[in-house]
Amino acid sequence: MFQLEEKIWFWTLAIIPVIILLFLMLQFWRYRAQKKFADKELLKRLSPNKSVFKSVLKVVVLCLAFLCFTIALVNPKIGTKLETVKREGVDIVFAVDVSKSMLAEDIAPNRLEKSKQLVTQIINNLASDRVGIIAYAGKAFPQLPITTDYASAKMFLNNMNTDMLSSQGTAISEAIKLATTYFDDEEQTNRVLIIISDGEDHTEEAAAVAEQAHDEGIRIFTIGVGDEKGGPIPIKRNGVVLNYKKDKQGETVITRLNEDTLKKIADEANGAYINGKNTTDVVTNIREILNGMDKTEFEAKQFADFKDQFQWFLGLGLFFLFIDIFLLERKTGWLKKLNLFNENF
Repeated sequence: MFQLEEKIWFWTLAIIPVIILLFLMLQFWRYRAQKKFADKELLKRLSPNKSVFKSVLKVVVLCLAFLCFTIALVNPKIGTKLETVKREGVDIVFAVDVSKSMLAEDIAPNRLEKSKQLVTQIINNLASDRVGIIAYAGKAFPQLPITTDYASAKMFLNNMNTDMLSSQGTAISEAIKLATTYFDDEEQTNRVLIIISDGEDHTEEAAAVAEQAHDEGIRIFTIGVGDEKGGPIPIKRNGVVLNYKKDKQGETVITRLNEDTLKKIADEANGAYINGKNTTDVVTNIREILNGMDKTEFEAKQFADFKDQFQWFLGLGLFFLFIDIFLLERKTGWLKKLNLFNENF
């Protein structure tokens, strides 16, 4: 397990393409200047020890030095001690709607991206709770089992898209059924399922399945993303809108936020419905709900001690810089004899 302490320093990697660009410009200027001074054969006689390879090698070594210095500034840390700790929290499963209707842009930037933002901000405000993720459309698919690894949760979340499931539709009941398999402790009462959707459920059993889930001790909270006025579903290629989804009659499909469905599901499972338009309000409401729940103690493995590793990259960077300083651009005698790079002498 490793951590990156100061990720902002990765921006200094922009120096490397600048170095390469300046080198190419210098080579081009030098070539044009030398061409005016003398022809190619005469230049070889005037400067027989000039090596193009050594010039490129110097730039490569300099870039490697900057790369090492950048990693040193970021300061990677490696976990050296894995220990089991006892934590108190709630098990939360996020069920994210990835049907095509979530591409509608009636809420910026679109419904799916807004859903990701909401889940990310909720996770950022958790302390010791465990989380799991489900993606669903016409079917439900497990993305991440219950875990305390929030970084992995956000990574899986960011990779979710509307093409990940071939079966289209919005079968919320499938997501609820799958969520019941996530909770492994039958005596545990603090089970939470948060459904993020536009509520366009194309089945009639979601409320009944939510009631069954409540009987198993699962509370369901629903977050609606979208607008009741609705919007079309764009068909894009490379970020450019080519057309909008149409029905069999050739009419543009308008998808709308169905709050009634989401409210009914939440009511059946002793939960609550939250409109997802304002991210701050959603996060505040969820935090207050979770704080009011009983916390269950569980064991989790985590790395306790992390040791800095910047010194290795700092030393390597200084080594490359030392080589670059003393690396000459002319051919060396032993390289001439080896002629590894097929240079003409």
